[in-house]
Amino acid sequence: MRFTKEMSIQDALLAHPKAGEVFERFGMECLDCMASMMESVEAGASMHDLDVDALLSALNKLLEDNGEG
Repeated sequence: MRFTKEMSIQDALLAHPKAGEVFERFGMECLDCMASMMESVEAGASMHDLDVDALLSALNKLLEDNGEG
């Protein structure tokens, strides 16, 4: 499994226990809002004026660190 631009923020949070820490490190601290259930990682990054590729790189590093990626 890999984190993608298209997956919902909620799915990303469920995919790895430390994903929330990555989102928060990037300034996305509203992870419990209703929009996160349906909003894509790309849309959330755009709303927060973030580089989605950098965010995805950090998220996917979680998998690599666990030998999953």
